[in-house]
Amino acid sequence: MKIGRLLVFVAGTSLAGCSLKIGSDDRATGLKADRRSEVQASVEAFVHRVAEEVTREGPMAWKKEFADRPDFFMASEGQLAFRNSQEATQGIESVAKVTKNMELHWGDDLRIDALTSELAVVGTTWKEVRVDVEGHTVTENGYFTGVVEKRNGQWKFRDAHWSVAPPKTQ
Repeated sequence: MKIGRLLVFVAGTSLAGCSLKIGSDDRATGLKADRRSEVQASVEAFVHRVAEEVTREGPMAWKKEFADRPDFFMASEGQLAFRNSQEATQGIESVAKVTKNMELHWGDDLRIDALTSELAVVGTTWKEVRVDVEGHTVTENGYFTGVVEKRNGQWKFRDAHWSVAPPKTQ
């Protein structure tokens, strides 16, 4: 009987220890709260810089913001838009040929989930205004999610997904 109680006690404390590891953000990500805050601030600065550069430089700015790696991918509207960074570069160059001006604005609802010191997930609403070479304006908005990775001291989008909000019905 004592051995049975001891086993229950040992099993219970082992399970309690596991639940603490799973339930604690610091243990789940391996980041202490202050380091997590540093990563989040760094990623936030990166994301805001991206919008500024895309607005200032147009679509070609995206070339330096997407990871130049074969495992990069981007999805849009439930479809795989680019299977790798080479396809993304070709797509960016095509858009740049027909775009005179582009403005990118992130929403005030930016979320950053720091997974490690070099990896985070971002999500936010966005609005983009594009003017083509003929002067036609297209405005879209939606929600963006992406994985950012820090390599060689620089954050880049490792993967990205854009969804466009459907038109509002009256």
